[in-house]
Amino acid sequence: MDAIIKKSAGTGFYKTIIPIILSVLSVYLTIGMMLAILPGYIENNLKYSSVILGLVIGTQAVATLLTRAYAGRLTDTRGARLSSRLGGALGMITGMLYLVAALYSSNTVWALTIILISRILHGIAESLLVTGSLTWGIGLVGVDRSGKVMTWNGIAMYAGIAIGAPLGMAISKNFGTGSVFAAISLLSFLSVIITQRLPSLPVDLSHIRVPFYKVVGKVSSQGLGLAFASIGFACISSFIVLFFTQKDWGNASLAFMIFGGSYILVRLLFSSFPDKYGAYKVAMISLLIEIAGQLLIAVAGSPSMALVGCCLTGAGFSLIFPSLGVMAIQKIVPQMRGTALGAYAAFFDLSLGIATPVAGLVAAWFNYHMVYVFGALSCLTAMLILFTGGKRKV
Repeated sequence: MDAIIKKSAGTGFYKTIIPIILSVLSVYLTIGMMLAILPGYIENNLKYSSVILGLVIGTQAVATLLTRAYAGRLTDTRGARLSSRLGGALGMITGMLYLVAALYSSNTVWALTIILISRILHGIAESLLVTGSLTWGIGLVGVDRSGKVMTWNGIAMYAGIAIGAPLGMAISKNFGTGSVFAAISLLSFLSVIITQRLPSLPVDLSHIRVPFYKVVGKVSSQGLGLAFASIGFACISSFIVLFFTQKDWGNASLAFMIFGGSYILVRLLFSSFPDKYGAYKVAMISLLIEIAGQLLIAVAGSPSMALVGCCLTGAGFSLIFPSLGVMAIQKIVPQMRGTALGAYAAFFDLSLGIATPVAGLVAAWFNYHMVYVFGALSCLTAMLILFTGGKRKV
């Protein structure tokens, strides 16, 4: 392991990590493309309701969440390379199944069934590839730069979704929906060959493995901190359009652009901060910035105030995942790193699944302003969790 890390350090961080980041970007491009075209395909081509659409969209997230433990175990026992490549291979199969569904469009029940299977495989592919890629990257460049690896991994994920959505719509408009499905397989294939020349990490099979639930317990403080911090992101992604519409402030797309832009910019400029200045300190400062952003949206009397709030929320949320992730893996031996990352990421998946309906209840009982008060209180809860137990090592 030390020899691999020294070799990686000699050839440079970015030379080592760029293939992994491009691999992650390729897979998240496919996720963004499907989020853009699938709603229209389900409602317009297959003629199903928004309830069925919600089920189809949510299936992938559920599959990702439920396979985090398996992805972590496979990464630790069979190697990060295998996990990452298996994720890419499942992505290729997913694209082929989407194409088969398109051929059965006239039989809507069959088409919907195949799409549901495709969504499950797409979710498993995401879980395997992300867990494998994170573990692979950290193993190659060293745990002392794990925060930087997680930061760039996050940039690839969000950039992939942001670019994939308009790319999918453009391909669908000019070449048809089937071309988008074919592109899913092509991009997944690229995710595999991009990392072809990277060395594998050794696997220590003699290590006595800790059950997954015990790993969850070890990283629970950081995981819960991430879960509550992610609620601010969920409030913007789910309700900012309705908030702008209610206030008659025009198109809310600028809010998404500003949130995403500040998120990526902070990651680009300050990716080394969790490793350099301490993950705990960076996480706490980030949460304070996110709280300020959420409260600014909550009291916004103009679209410009709300947009500044979105900017602060994106900037604050940006470094929370890598900062708390660094703290989480410090609690786990290297042989269990993949399992720890899978357990940690599962808190994020779970948060997004729960936060939106709870925030919806807040909006129904009060108003959209209170949704962002709820977001700010959630971030404050994250700070309290980290203050009381998140910094303690076990």
